[in-house]
This record gives sequence, C-alpha cells and structure tokens, in this order.
Amino acid sequence: MESGAVFTGLQRNPNYLISPLRSACRLLPPQNGSDKKQFCPQYLKFQRQPLLASYSKKLSSTVQETPLTSDVAYELADIDWDSLGFALMPTDFMYIMKCSRGQTFSKGELQRYGNIELSPSAGVLNYGQGLFEGLKAYRKQDGNILLFRPEENAVRMRMGAERMCMPSPTIEQFVDAITATVLANKRWVPPPGKGSLYIRPLLMGSGAVLGLAPAPEYTFLIYVSPVGNYFKEGIAPIHLMIDTEVHRATPGGTGGVKTIGNYASVLKAQTAAKAKGFTDVLYLDCVHKKYLEEVSSCNVFVVKGNVISTPSIKGTILPGITRKSIIDVARSQGFQVEERLVAVDELLDADEVFCTGTAVVISPVGSITYHGERISYRSGGIGVVSQQLYSALTRLQMGLTEDKMDWLLELN
Repeated sequence: MESGAVFTGLQRNPNYLISPLRSACRLLPPQNGSDKKQFCPQYLKFQRQPLLASYSKKLSSTVQETPLTSDVAYELADIDWDSLGFALMPTDFMYIMKCSRGQTFSKGELQRYGNIELSPSAGVLNYGQGLFEGLKAYRKQDGNILLFRPEENAVRMRMGAERMCMPSPTIEQFVDAITATVLANKRWVPPPGKGSLYIRPLLMGSGAVLGLAPAPEYTFLIYVSPVGNYFKEGIAPIHLMIDTEVHRATPGGTGGVKTIGNYASVLKAQTAAKAKGFTDVLYLDCVHKKYLEEVSSCNVFVVKGNVISTPSIKGTILPGITRKSIIDVARSQGFQVEERLVAVDELLDADEVFCTGTAVVISPVGSITYHGERISYRSGGIGVVSQQLYSALTRLQMGLTEDKMDWLLELN
C-alpha cells in the first residue's frame, strides 16, 4: 500500500470497554493472505468484533520473527533493541483526526508516518495553541501488548484543551485511537525487558489565524517511537541543581496543563545546568522561592522514614499520571504519602529524593546542589524506597505482577 490513509472512519467498538472489564481489542487477519505474518500469526485466535474493519500492508524486508517460550510468535523491526535510548525512531503509521472550531472530532484515520502540512499562520505556530501527552506500551512474554492507564491521559488532555480553548477527542475516541496506532505499529514494540513503545498524542490549532484568537480548525495526531531509558543513567541516580531565578510556572498560568509552551521555557535553564555537569533542574515556586515544584519534565518526591511527601497540585504543577500511580502504589505498600507544600529546607535531612514521569518512570536523585552546596543521598546511590517503588510499578506496567488496580489495557 502506498502512502496515505489506511484506516478510515474509525468508530467506537461496542465490544471495547475502558472499565471495568477492559476487553482487549483484536484485529482480523488481513484480506491479503501474504500480509498475515506482518500483523498477526495465523494461529492466534480472534474472539471479538474487530476494532478496524480491514487493513493491508506490505511485509517489510526488515522484519524478523522472534519465537517465545510458548507457541506464540510475533514480528519485530530489525533494529538493535539493546541500544535503545530515548530518541525518535520513525515507525510505520501515525493517526490523524480533525475538527472545526465549535464542532466535535470524528472519522480519524491512520496514515503512513511522515511530515504534515501546516499553514504558516496556523494557531499552533503563531500562538502556541497546542497540547501533548505521553504514555507507553509494553510487550508481555506472550506477545500481547499492554497500555498503562490511557484513559488518564485522555482526561488530562481534555482538561488542558478546555484551558487552551480547544475541542478535544472524547475519552473513548482517545483510547480507541491509541489502540489503533499501537496495533498498526506493533512490530516496533520492544521485546519484553528491552524498552517500551512511547506514544505521543498531540492536539493543536492547525487552522490559519492572523489575529490573536482560537484557531478555526484543530488536529489530533498520534505518533509512536520505541524507546529505552530517558536519562542515560537509567535507574542510576541523577544529579539536580536548584535554579532560584528561573521559574517553570506562575499562579494563574498554564503550569498545570501539558501545553507545549511549558517545556520550551525551561530549555535555557536545563541547558545551562547540563553544561555544568548536572542532569536537570529542580524549580522552586515563583512567589516565595522556597517551595519545591517540579523538575523540567517530572514530578518530585521526598522520603523521610515512612513518609513520602510531594508538592500538592495547585495549578502550577502538572498532575502527572506516574505521580498519581506512585502515590497509590506507595500507600498500598504501607507508606504515608503527603501532598502538601514541601520546603526546600526539607531536602537537607531527607533520606531519599526521586522523580517520576512517563518517560523516566522513577529516577532516584543522587544529589541536589542549592546555592553552591551539594546534598547527597544514599552516598549518591539508589535509595531503598526508590528501588522498591520503581520495581513495583514497572513490573505492573510490564504485566509481571497482578493488576489489582485495574490500570492495564491488554491488546491481543
């Protein structure tokens, strides 16, 4: 099939439930018999009405078959899975859905991954009217694929869209689109334990506008890329510096939503910190300049004894989905978790500090430098609590432990 749409008119599948059963979506074998191996082995069973009515794709010469211990096999792109970092690797398909201002989204489609066309006067280019999300898909040992809490990303995007004067896909449309995109690119989902498929949904004002106003048209787009660790250190400790002059967000602003402008504004401070040998920057509140807020792209937690504290969500801090999940996991393991104002002075006698985010999952902090003074934790090593929570969450995300929280959506 040549470039262009391959899935059109995606509609809600009545057999697909977000909760509580969260039935898996399945694809029927393609009509072209020669294409069967690319999407799903013949011996996999299909039990439900398909999410997508039909599809076809030429079998790539870069595909290799990976046998599992069971009788299930799946296809993988021919890349060095042991060398994955957190960098873009173009895959096969992206998802696009459009709507006009005042209307609702409908009839999305999958297209070959590639450049998109935008007017020079598009709202996203001129006025930054755009949001993005980030989530991951993991491959299980049996070849099935797991999505971690995709409906939470859908809810957060809708909250951000309201703040940025944009229409947004419904939760069902969002999750269905994620599912379709992952299944279309499933040969790029890393083998178990080798990484994950990072999923990047975008919502942008794509219509042309000259004066300051909401764009007349909006585009919802999803692309994916296989990734390894976000920080090159992996689960090894990262080293932060506190910047007292640059602030990530202000009260009444957009710090609490995942708008694109929030991230460009931290690049200068982050670049300066990396030039000094630090991994990233920890920001303080802009009013008192003494309360912890966030690292450039992740939330922060402070551990003291059995108490885990994290800055409360108050409009300047992004409500991270990994943050929310870690709070629930920690409480289930008997920790006391406090969401409150966390003063910078509390770093001085903390047992551990760690960061959370979709990309990093959990990154233990080895040291924080504040006013030129370096505070080290666990002799620069990995804290017990950080390791415990990291293991608990990642094992759940990869399907290695029972999903008692009902957070996983499994795709067969």
